[in-house]
Parts: sequence; structure tokens; C-alpha cells
Amino acid sequence: MATLHFMHTILLVADRQSLIDQIHASLASADALIVDHPDSDTAAATAYEKNVDVVLVGMQVGTMGAMAVARDVRAKAGSADEIPVTILLDREADSFLAGRSGARNWLLKSAPASELQAAVAPESTATT
Repeated sequence: MATLHFMHTILLVADRQSLIDQIHASLASADALIVDHPDSDTAAATAYEKNVDVVLVGMQVGTMGAMAVARDVRAKAGSADEIPVTILLDREADSFLAGRSGARNWLLKSAPASELQAAVAPESTATT
């Protein structure tokens, strides 16, 4: 019996190169295609246009910030399945706000790669 292995697509909404580099390094072995997107204003529309599996957003990005991006992704779902959002927190105290935004997951930017990989992992894996 063969196992089908699908790469999932992550929309990374970040505008700091150091964070972008950190995320790419942390997810290098996660079988994920990372699409970099620096514009928080168009992140939700881009997520649905590109049919990504998850949106990963830095706490402070562009003019909207992570909370607004998470709400915008939820609002733009329409009849499509809502794309889960994971927020990268600057500090633990922001977890309350992340929870209020409707994000599926949140973790500190300094979290180990294994925690980041688990946070953006697909909900299920297809096998045959």
C-alpha cells in the first residue's frame, strides 16, 4: 500500500527579513511550500486566491497587524473553507489578544522549530 505525501502551502505574512529567514529555516524539513507575502492589507485575499492551507502571520506586520489579518481571513472565507491562521507572538502576554482574533494557533516567535511545525501542520494527511 502506497502512502501519498502532499506538501502543504503556507502563506507567511511578514515584513522583517530576519523573521522570514527564521521561519524558512524552522520549516525547512516540514514538507511545506512557503509563500512569502509582506502586505498585511492583501494577505486574506491572497490566501484564498492561492488556495493556501494555513496563514502564518507575524504579530506586527504592515499596517494591519496579526489580529486584523486573522479577522480578515475569517471574514473573507465566504462559502470557502476557512483557512486556519497561526500568529507568531512577540511576547506571551499577547496570547489573550491572539485568542480573541479567532486564530487557530499562536506561539512565541522564539518557540522551537518543532512547535512551529506542529502549529502549521495540516489537520489530516491523505493516505491510500
